[in-house]
Amino acid sequence: MSLITQPKRIPKFFRGNAACPGCPIPRELDILLEELGEKTVLVVPASCSTVILGDTSGMPATVPVVHSAFAAPAAIASGIVRALRMRGEKDAIVTVWAGDGSTGDIGFAALSGAAERNEDIFYVCYDNEAYMNTGIQRSSLTPKGAWTTTTPEGKREFKKPLPFIMAEHKIPYVATASIAYPFDYQAKVKKAKQIHGFRYIHLLSPCPPGWRFDSSLTVEIAKLAVETGVWPLFEIENGEFRLTSVSKTLIDKNNRKPVIEYLKLQGRFSKLTEEEIKEIQESIDEMWEEIKAMVKK
Repeated sequence: MSLITQPKRIPKFFRGNAACPGCPIPRELDILLEELGEKTVLVVPASCSTVILGDTSGMPATVPVVHSAFAAPAAIASGIVRALRMRGEKDAIVTVWAGDGSTGDIGFAALSGAAERNEDIFYVCYDNEAYMNTGIQRSSLTPKGAWTTTTPEGKREFKKPLPFIMAEHKIPYVATASIAYPFDYQAKVKKAKQIHGFRYIHLLSPCPPGWRFDSSLTVEIAKLAVETGVWPLFEIENGEFRLTSVSKTLIDKNNRKPVIEYLKLQGRFSKLTEEEIKEIQESIDEMWEEIKAMVKK
């Protein structure tokens, strides 16, 4: 079939939404919804996506969207999926699409409870590493040294290792993903779709205004996060840990780029000292030693 006669792909998340220039959320949602299909219900807590999905000019998604309070998305999704199953809707996929603030902080109790009960819901955390919609305040998933409006000298604590915490709940599927590796992300969504029970994907989602970089660099920075080892791509399926995509080669320290290559492009890290950069590099290397042990196991 020629390119001329191929059917035109219909996006599941339409252009013309209220996202900032360079924001990866529309493309991330488009990939998600394309794989999950029309029988999807999105539950979206207060976040950037609340604005993007609730623009006054019209809602750009092609599936039902339930807007949620910050603390409640996992609880609401649990209720929706149980109601749908009682009605005989066996194929509907109830999906939480939440930022790091709701996931790791305000909504963590409900998230942990839903995971512990192994509710049949799909949870995606798009992690832009701060409360971006309300003014770039620090979250527990903000990385060490990052500027935010509530950490003007740089955050003092390391980022909460949330994907590993979720894996400790013994749920069927946990994965990390990046918009810089869309086929890896797509494959993980496709796999998670076929699994029953609680499924969790943690998606690094660079934010140009919050991370202080030019909007043309979104994919480059997302790629560097992976290449420097800051953001390992992996999946844990029924307790089995596997590195995916380019991260398979990064277990060798010599294949990882220095973390400074990632940090120097972001204004939020502009106040880091050489000693602090060294400390961040050491923490990445330590994480990869732990990953190496998991791979061997």
